[in-house]
Amino acid sequence: MWVVGLTGGIGSGKSTVAERFTAHGVPVIDTDVIAHDLTAPARGTPPDTRPVGGLGAVPDGAALAAIRAAFGEAVMQADGTLDRAALRRRVFSDSVARHKLEAILHPLIRQQVEQALATLAVTAPYALIVIPLLVETGAYRDVLNRVLVVDCPEDMQIARVMARSGLTRDEVAAILAAQASRSERLAAADDVIRNAALPAAIDAEVASLHRRYLALAAPAP
Repeated sequence: MWVVGLTGGIGSGKSTVAERFTAHGVPVIDTDVIAHDLTAPARGTPPDTRPVGGLGAVPDGAALAAIRAAFGEAVMQADGTLDRAALRRRVFSDSVARHKLEAILHPLIRQQVEQALATLAVTAPYALIVIPLLVETGAYRDVLNRVLVVDCPEDMQIARVMARSGLTRDEVAAILAAQASRSERLAAADDVIRNAALPAAIDAEVASLHRRYLALAAPAP
């Protein structure tokens, strides 16, 4: 099916833009949601599942055992759940650890994305996949028809992340340093939404892109 990859740095507003596309009836697959569910505590008898960004299902906690084996008890809490803050500090201060985590999560996420796309292929004109590390990893380029980048100034990213997560400026800066630069993302973009304006401006940009994507995804006559 015809697929748009939505990406942007942390705090750029990817979720906001994805929600606007959802309001137009576009199915959205969010790889961050999948990753969160893969590392969430299981909630019952297998196969315990949750929606994948509103589509399909993903097993709760499917990656926990592998993460525990790779990183040890230092990233686990006393109740056996993942200590997300400890894992975040580890992987954003150590590129080897970050690549190790990606090697665990990315194949599992890809499997869920492919299953969702296979289901959507018969029901939707196009789909949108939220891929925060699209530029960094080159992931999903084989299934993407367009790359949409959500862009905003770095100081705005830092302020947004600090406000919503309680992270320090240094912690946010470490995350930004591990991501592609603003210029690298823009160079990889087919389309760009500048998320530093009023919400009404974003609504108009999404509506315009939605019409364009519908036209591009339409079967040739």
